[in-house]
Amino acid sequence: MLSALEKYDPQIYELITQEQARQSGALMLIPSENYVSQAVKQASGSCLTNKYAEGYPNKRYYEGNQVTDLIETIAIERAKKIFKADHANVQPYSGSVANLVAYNALIKPGDTIMGLNLSSGGHLTHGSSGSITSKIFKAVNYDVDFKTGYLDYDAIADLAKKHKPNLIISGLTAYPRQIDFSKFNEIAKSVGAFHLSDIAHIAGLVVAGLHQSPVPYADIVSTTTHKTLRGPRGGMLLCKKEYAEKIDKAIMPGQQGGPHMHTITAIAVALAEADTEEFILYAGQILKNAKRLAEKLMEYGFDLVSGGTDNHLMLIDLRNKGVPGKKAAKALDRARVVTNFNTIPGDPAPPLSPNGIRIGTPAVTTRGMKEEQMDRIAGFIKTVIENVDDESVIEKVNREVLMLTSQFPVPDHFMLPGRIKKHPLTETN
Repeated sequence: MLSALEKYDPQIYELITQEQARQSGALMLIPSENYVSQAVKQASGSCLTNKYAEGYPNKRYYEGNQVTDLIETIAIERAKKIFKADHANVQPYSGSVANLVAYNALIKPGDTIMGLNLSSGGHLTHGSSGSITSKIFKAVNYDVDFKTGYLDYDAIADLAKKHKPNLIISGLTAYPRQIDFSKFNEIAKSVGAFHLSDIAHIAGLVVAGLHQSPVPYADIVSTTTHKTLRGPRGGMLLCKKEYAEKIDKAIMPGQQGGPHMHTITAIAVALAEADTEEFILYAGQILKNAKRLAEKLMEYGFDLVSGGTDNHLMLIDLRNKGVPGKKAAKALDRARVVTNFNTIPGDPAPPLSPNGIRIGTPAVTTRGMKEEQMDRIAGFIKTVIENVDDESVIEKVNREVLMLTSQFPVPDHFMLPGRIKKHPLTETN
């Protein structure tokens, strides 16, 4: 029988089918991409997409929220548990929205924010000139040390003393090393600033205990719910009790209307999946795979920013290979190796044609790949970069990648059946 979508809109059905085949037959190395479980997809595509639920559990502006109140409460409690946080808000539509909410909860327009420079691995919403954050607030950016690729906490402290920001952001999108959130907190408090930590990329590593948690050190923690956390596309905020009311009000009515209950439902499922031994093993393998991939690439003469990685991603400086980042990313994509071109610290090239590419291991690890496969992936990257203008070589790698991915199908689920128990709020007597 034809599915409803196939019958009603065969064009979109066909395009979704093509995208499913692309994801299945490619090595997804973009660090922010991952595969969600069938359970998360089922929750995301459920009837919860029909329901408006402005407000919060037991404090809604719409009727008919008896069930959504239970779902959102479960999601909140699960988030608080795995992150060991006093308060959680699961309503932000995205990580960018979550960051803006945190700013608006703690400071006012015209105040100064200080975040990692975009070219050094920060995010647009950390005060980039292209972001609305630099128009609402006065933005000061700190950089990594261009020689080492590491954060220089003394230099950051000196910059904070000079500019006296109202809020300091710790976080990353392309920084391949661990962040010391306790040091950031010391710097923030020394100048009377609030501390916001953006862990969108490393949330799954934090949950697994493989990266220092910012929850004890930051006033507010923002994150996405996908990437290493392996949930749906959404955002979340964690904070101490003293900021709970400010955060909730900054989201609703401050910045958003009705929450996306289908996404919150899927977030609840993903948080349950993250609260398992299987997830901790998965997160550990992400790091093992990243380390092995970095080591092999350096054996092949690739220059990695900071000389390697100790998280899920790495940044490759391609200048010694003589291949621009955009050209490399396009060639790799034709070979079914999906990366993104990216600026490197101190990059003299423009952002749309930078000298680097960014890669990560969360998605290939979800497929069950381990160190042996990282060696092969490094070989694919080497072959394509060294033959970037030879389409016959790129096509040969394309076929080899397709053969490799066929041996590691995208899993339908990540957990043992029956692992999740009923929440006390939904149990019947």
